[in-house]
Amino acid sequence: MAVPGDVRGRGLSGLPDMNGEEEEEEESHEVLLSVFAQHGQLGLCFYDSRDFTLHYMPDTSDNHELQLLARVVQEVSPHVIITSAKQERCMVQFVQGLGGNPDYRPEVVTYPYVDFGLEVSKQRLLSAHFPFLPPAVSERERISYLSSCISFDSPLMLRSVGALLKCLDRRRVGVELEDSSVGVPILQFHTYTLKDIVYVDQDTYSVLQIFKSELHPSVYKLQSGEKEGLSLYGILNHCRCKFGSKLLRQWFLRPTRDLAVLNRRQEVVRFFSCPRNSDSLNTLQSSLRNIRNIPTLLRSMSLSHTKVSDWQGLYKTVYSAVCIRDTVRSLPQSIQLFQEISEGFSDDLYYIASLISRVVDFEGSLAENRFTVKPNVDPAIDEKKRRMMGLSDFLTDVARRELEHLDTRIPSCCVIYIPLIGFLLSVPRLPSMVEKEDFEIEGLDFMFLSEERLHYRSQRTKELDDLLGDLHCDTKDMETAVMTQLQTTVLERSACLYKVLDLSAELDCLMALSHASQEYGYTTPTLANHHRITLRQARHPLLELCSPMFVSNSFLSSETLGRVKIITGPNSSGKSIYLKQVGLIVFMALIGSDVPAKEAEIGLVDGIFTRMQSRESVSVGLSTFMIDLNQMAHALNHSSGHSLVLIDEFGKGTNTVDGLSLLAASISHWLKRVPAEVPHILLATNFHSLLQLGLLPSSGLLSLLVLPVLWRQRWMGMNWCFCTS
Repeated sequence: MAVPGDVRGRGLSGLPDMNGEEEEEEESHEVLLSVFAQHGQLGLCFYDSRDFTLHYMPDTSDNHELQLLARVVQEVSPHVIITSAKQERCMVQFVQGLGGNPDYRPEVVTYPYVDFGLEVSKQRLLSAHFPFLPPAVSERERISYLSSCISFDSPLMLRSVGALLKCLDRRRVGVELEDSSVGVPILQFHTYTLKDIVYVDQDTYSVLQIFKSELHPSVYKLQSGEKEGLSLYGILNHCRCKFGSKLLRQWFLRPTRDLAVLNRRQEVVRFFSCPRNSDSLNTLQSSLRNIRNIPTLLRSMSLSHTKVSDWQGLYKTVYSAVCIRDTVRSLPQSIQLFQEISEGFSDDLYYIASLISRVVDFEGSLAENRFTVKPNVDPAIDEKKRRMMGLSDFLTDVARRELEHLDTRIPSCCVIYIPLIGFLLSVPRLPSMVEKEDFEIEGLDFMFLSEERLHYRSQRTKELDDLLGDLHCDTKDMETAVMTQLQTTVLERSACLYKVLDLSAELDCLMALSHASQEYGYTTPTLANHHRITLRQARHPLLELCSPMFVSNSFLSSETLGRVKIITGPNSSGKSIYLKQVGLIVFMALIGSDVPAKEAEIGLVDGIFTRMQSRESVSVGLSTFMIDLNQMAHALNHSSGHSLVLIDEFGKGTNTVDGLSLLAASISHWLKRVPAEVPHILLATNFHSLLQLGLLPSSGLLSLLVLPVLWRQRWMGMNWCFCTS
């Protein structure tokens, strides 16, 4: 039986070579990519006919430009891209953009939306051709096996798998010359991870409490009242703007092992963590508060839907960006991000800020709830406004002349101006004016009755219409034309605004991490491409905030000091906390953050795997113990020598003998690997027979630890613990 493996951003060049293949056959292989995007989430999979392997990527978030999908297409270089005919706008634009590249034009196949249905896709997967499964295997057994190979918790990925299997059956990829009863074979399942992206599944995010959403207790605010609870993201997110928080969440969702990226982040965090740079930190953070959502503002301008609040937001954004640039230019330009901000925030920002300040009358715009311009921008507009300002006295004089020619019974009159209608003569309604026929006055054209006043058009008001025109509408039209010109100027220089968004978001994230480092007393870790992890006096980043006291612990993992750690100890001694502490510190280093330790040297890992939390699931019909087995199988099949594996109390969900046997077999499997291929393993267990009965092979990679309780006072929430070999 083929064992599911793992491919990490290798693209076509990284796929395993088939022994004995001719060069012509190498060139004739085909890669089909199926993708489905929905509500900011992306699910995809692809099939390589060279080794009959189905690669899948669990559901992950992507932005509106689908940059993650673009990276996948660049690395995999599929010949065929399969997508739904009913897709979001971003996916349609992405597919259209593929046609504009003359060097790479894959075939795009669209299937009806129903072919991407979740239940339909599950049935296609269950009925697919797996040569390594016995023909007589039952459907339940097939489900159990497939759930250990592919994640059933990623609905978008499963929907893309269903469409991919349909395309394979229609095209009969790899079995074109075989009988129609022979299905397209799938020999292996591989988890696909982008190059330099660390694999972390949803179970790991949950058990390490990296994210934790809390809902409002009121049923009426379940959606609007959701907030971040006590989590790693919650204590590190000190961002001042929303898009900074959004970018930080993306860093958490896609931790990286790219040393260049991590070093770039670390140098900024290290700079702002220094107390003498606190003034620059506070100045930049106060400016970042005013940065608005630039893409939304520019989109409103392109559609001519700009409101007064949009112009205010744009002005504050550009003005604050200029302040950020001026502040950063006084900082060391040897730091790469500071240099990019100094050069990327061009003089176009100052030009836009000064232009808006010179043209837009914000006080008048708020009063009239529309775009108005300042004086001395357009002489014609100034003349129109001058006439409107002097209109009151002029109309009073006209009304006095009109009253001389009216019936003596009319005590008073006035001339008013109504936009779109023009100038009218307004007189009070007399007691004798009852019927409509009584409203007629010689020499005047009756218009309408309003609030016991009659409105007429006279010869003089007609002359005023011809002489002055519709002043209000003319002024509004002219100011709208000025606004359109201003919008065009801003859109022509919008490239610098997008740079402001990207660089400001990165700066905001790194200042948030440095703020947390100062507040919680973190240390910058040393990162390198080796197989060692050294943590001196490490602390749990969440528990130390909740407990009045916390005793730090060290962790050493290498080929000489042991890469497989088996921890025993009584219940409530802190074994699980110790495992989570190591996992969280390694994760924090992989996003560029400082870590809670006196000293840390971390060899970059390619994945963090956990088997710590049993969770129920009714979607796939598996027992809790079966889900635990799948988590363990996932770690066994996908971990490498650069991975970190955390296992807590595996095997206790069944009888003692079976659980002990499974645990011993799993550890023995890792220990029998080549030393360089053995991951960093932390395993907590109460199976003392594992050691007493000698069920494990002797190996220099195996290290035994005990975690005793020195003193515990539960009602105060205190745990004192330390590790000894």
